[in-house]
Amino acid sequence: MDLDEPIWRYLRPDRFLDLMGSENLYFAAARQFQDPFEGATAVLPPGTKLDPRFLPQNEYGEKAFEELRRLTKICCWHRAEYESDAMWQLYASAWKGVAILSSPRKLAEAIQPFKLREDYTDETLWAGNVRYIDLLQERLEVNMLERFMYKHQAFSWEQEFRLVISLRLAEEYGAEVPNEGIRVVVDLRLLVDRIYLGPHLAEEDIKAIRLAAEAAGVGDRVMVSSMLGVPRYT
Repeated sequence: MDLDEPIWRYLRPDRFLDLMGSENLYFAAARQFQDPFEGATAVLPPGTKLDPRFLPQNEYGEKAFEELRRLTKICCWHRAEYESDAMWQLYASAWKGVAILSSPRKLAEAIQPFKLREDYTDETLWAGNVRYIDLLQERLEVNMLERFMYKHQAFSWEQEFRLVISLRLAEEYGAEVPNEGIRVVVDLRLLVDRIYLGPHLAEEDIKAIRLAAEAAGVGDRVMVSSMLGVPRYT
């Protein structure tokens, strides 16, 4: 893993404003993701007879896996040297959002220790690049945490870098774990390299974003998207 590789987080304006105001990075529960293969160790083609190597699906197994997805909190970033039109469309309200540029090194310096209760020890934070494999051809032999660092090859265009916190042990010791996401404190001055304004942002949103960035101490890092460049044809 290249600690200085550029990584991006694309956000809607409201989520960006929340990040600037709270200085909390949101980690979603794995169960909140739309990817139906999230956490899967293999994928069987439709209509395929169950291979005896695979455990039969049953109510207990499905419930246990759903609990695992609830207790696994993830923050996703996009690995790329340059801003992405596809990411602007999908994750930033169709070009009407914000993109934050950072790096794994900056994230490591910026993120603060997290614990569910003051009398608990800090939770372990895992980080790394997602590996994409053909789950139709290969079955993963990984532990309950590692499975969330792999994805089906069909999603390789995402090029994800992930931060992961597992709260399984915390719940086993009596802590109340939220069903959805958690908030982890970050130092925005250490986290943010650049802030890019989406090419279709409304003027009132641009003003609010600039004010929020200024209040958070990163106002000098706001830039316009290259998507606003003027094309030349001759």
